[in-house]
Amino acid sequence: MLEIEAKLKVDSHAPVRERLEACSARFAYRVLEENHILDWADGSLRAAGCGLRVRRCRVLGGRPVSDTLTYKGPRQPGPYKKRLEINLAVESAEAACALLAALGCVQVMRFEKKREVWELDGCEVALDEVPHLGSYVEIEGPDNEAIGRLQERMGLGNCPHISRGYASLLGEFCRAEGLDVTAIAFPSPGR
Repeated sequence: MLEIEAKLKVDSHAPVRERLEACSARFAYRVLEENHILDWADGSLRAAGCGLRVRRCRVLGGRPVSDTLTYKGPRQPGPYKKRLEINLAVESAEAACALLAALGCVQVMRFEKKREVWELDGCEVALDEVPHLGSYVEIEGPDNEAIGRLQERMGLGNCPHISRGYASLLGEFCRAEGLDVTAIAFPSPGR
């Protein structure tokens, strides 16, 4: 399936959430994700512009969400992030990681992300919070036009598009700060 999305950096999700509610968007779910980014030992997936991810989801509200195994192909040209994306629901993220390790994959990064998903105008709007990076909005839709219309409707028409993925942004941040990329998480309560 072709994934087409706009990724936008925002200062706060509050005005976006208010606009979604005012537009009668449908709340779908809220999760805490644990994303395991994998590659072959020689780094050939990343070198080809591809990605392999196992995602464990802990539902915090809304409908149930499965753990997934995802392959992402190289980015295609265009105004939005566009690439082949193949998702498989898996019974256990841990088992999926173990299977891929047995096949020779290595984990190159692990990071948490909080995601709240809404549905509006045939698009999915994700409100993402990423440790160290802050708040983002992703609008995924069937085509460029639907995404552009919804971005304008949400009052986000002037927000610049972020073309890089969270793994790339986090990797750059962690290298600059001397942080471990295998355990990027939100602070535990009480810390």
